[in-house]
Amino acid sequence: MLGEVLTAVVTPFDGDGSVDYERFRELASYLLDHGSDGLVVVGTTGESPTLSDEERLELLRVAVDTIGGRGTVVAGTGTYSTAHSVHLTREAHDVGVDGFLVVTPYYNKPPVRGIVEHFKAVAAESDKPIVVYNIPGRVVLNLAPETIVELAEIPTVRAVKQANDDLAQAKRIVAETDLDVYAGDDNLLLRFLELGGVGVVSVHAHIVGPQLKEMIRACRDGDTAGAQRIEEELAPSYELLQVQTNPIAIKAALNLIGQDVGGVRLPLVEADEREVARVRDCLERLGLLSPAAV
Repeated sequence: MLGEVLTAVVTPFDGDGSVDYERFRELASYLLDHGSDGLVVVGTTGESPTLSDEERLELLRVAVDTIGGRGTVVAGTGTYSTAHSVHLTREAHDVGVDGFLVVTPYYNKPPVRGIVEHFKAVAAESDKPIVVYNIPGRVVLNLAPETIVELAEIPTVRAVKQANDDLAQAKRIVAETDLDVYAGDDNLLLRFLELGGVGVVSVHAHIVGPQLKEMIRACRDGDTAGAQRIEEELAPSYELLQVQTNPIAIKAALNLIGQDVGGVRLPLVEADEREVARVRDCLERLGLLSPAAV
């Protein structure tokens, strides 16, 4: 529906910390030309917690203007406030996005019935598809399969992003709903494809998008050995993402390969010298950088 490889795109910043919209436009085009079927814009990888509503909406406008028709634009509109999430969803709908990524309300730990009502309120703002984002490592709460089955009864809830390595849970969602199931962690993609998932909402697609598409094609064609070979070749990219909190490491990687995206906004901080060296080593092993002269 929305694509197989959706890149959770970073937000480029100028030297003074302001959003670089022209650089974002260039990056969006680059990603569509290098394996991405669509972009998740102003998600956590895009540093949405430190963007103003005006910055979020302008990024969405630029994305729709740049890739509309060539790829999908999924807007990150979920927050821990239902009223704010509703507002962002309404505004993003008017911009012309193709769907919404809505995370489980975080920090305030609502009961299940509150989570369901939250998603119903967001869904009332648009007829565009919603991707439920289940990431217990960040929001504390895990959406159990029974809850996701209940959310799937909302007509516009059409997919789920599972940043959860419980494969039994993912398998139940595939079996008990008609939702498109996306791997929410890059290292889960092949496992999710094998159990019926449709693709990935990816961070390392910024640098290995073509390989991800190749892996998916191999898996779809029954070439299990080929898909596993690609996964093994991508091992340094999984390692890269563990160097520091997202998106610190992927921004360092992009800057090193010539896709200048600037720094990050506080409370995030840029990769330090040691972390940049680790990122560089991963890129060299991926064949994306020549080994540094000794």
